[in-house]
Amino acid sequence: ARWAMLGALGCIVPELLANNGTPIAEPVWFKAGAQIFADGGLDYLGNPSLVHAQSIVATLITQVVLMGLVEGYRINGGPAGEGLDKNYPGEAFDPLG
Repeated sequence: ARWAMLGALGCIVPELLANNGTPIAEPVWFKAGAQIFADGGLDYLGNPSLVHAQSIVATLITQVVLMGLVEGYRINGGPAGEGLDKNYPGEAFDPLG
């Protein structure tokens, strides 16, 4: 659920920024990933000094390593992992509380 919420935020924020005047090359979420295959690569938030991704393999490896470290920390008893089942991240989904 955590990754889904971050993914939804990543879909909405670029479109909102583009609608408010921030120059983003491709704010639509389902087209943005294809920019990594372009000649110049992919500039996050339209700024080449932030993250300039040119290799989808390097991007994939970085994402797998970072997610693995975070989930490993949780499973081994990090703050979000205390008293939880090691394979289940939370309680029942109830957005209305």
